[in-house]
Amino acid sequence: MSQEMSCEIERLEKDFLWPENKRLAVNFNIAFEMWTPDSCSSVNPMGNVLAGDMVDPNADSYGRYNANVGAKRLFDIAESYGVASSVFTSGLVAEHCSDELKKRFDYGHEIIGHSYGQNMLFPYLNEQQIEDNIKKSTALIEQATGHKPGGWISPRITSDLDVQCRLSLHGYKWHGDALDDDRPYLQRFSDSTIMAIPVTIDFNDLPHAMRFGRTPEQFVEMFTTTLDRLLASNRETLILDVIVHGHCYGRPAGAWAFEEIVKRCAQQRELWLTTRGQIFDYVRPFFDD
Repeated sequence: MSQEMSCEIERLEKDFLWPENKRLAVNFNIAFEMWTPDSCSSVNPMGNVLAGDMVDPNADSYGRYNANVGAKRLFDIAESYGVASSVFTSGLVAEHCSDELKKRFDYGHEIIGHSYGQNMLFPYLNEQQIEDNIKKSTALIEQATGHKPGGWISPRITSDLDVQCRLSLHGYKWHGDALDDDRPYLQRFSDSTIMAIPVTIDFNDLPHAMRFGRTPEQFVEMFTTTLDRLLASNRETLILDVIVHGHCYGRPAGAWAFEEIVKRCAQQRELWLTTRGQIFDYVRPFFDD
């Protein structure tokens, strides 16, 4: 596919509202991830990283906590409040944790394509590797859940127009690889369309904890302060994403913060608690066919 690909953008009207005339949609996102055997998590809890390109056993063990323990704890918390999340799912998870994935799908969580392995970033892959990655990940998720995923979010929220067009040709209805708007917009390619549902990155446990060194208490404080201000202003129609990873806030020290936010939102009638797939279903009729 050409890097000069054309793409027309169609955006929502300014007076757009969520169901029941609500202004804020809240989407809880759980990253259920694995890395290929030759790689590992790019972050680790130690300050002294190993030199060179060698696989770090510390970071490897840290990342494996996600599928072993952490993601399950986060799912259980969401379900205890009747909340369905959007699940960023590695193809490797669908391959090796199919029973767990099916269990969460059957509850109502939305299973989203998220590359075969968390370390497989599209800018590093050639065209055939990208094609194989999408096909394999999609097939494994469908095999595990009995349902073909309708949405895709790449590791690092990183894909270009070529990949997004390719996703549309593989039957994906939406992607979340967008940080350039507050609300969904439709991308029209020459022979396909796909909706971009931008991701809110303000409440993401990995940069919050690993990059900025903030505490779980600050995570809760930042979210609740933002929520209170936006509800009070009632001016804009927005999406608030809460993103947690099984190997980061899936641990007891961070999971309580996720629970505090879920509990607060579950009690707030002014919010639309939703998944990205539900956002797609609601928004799509607003665009011209």
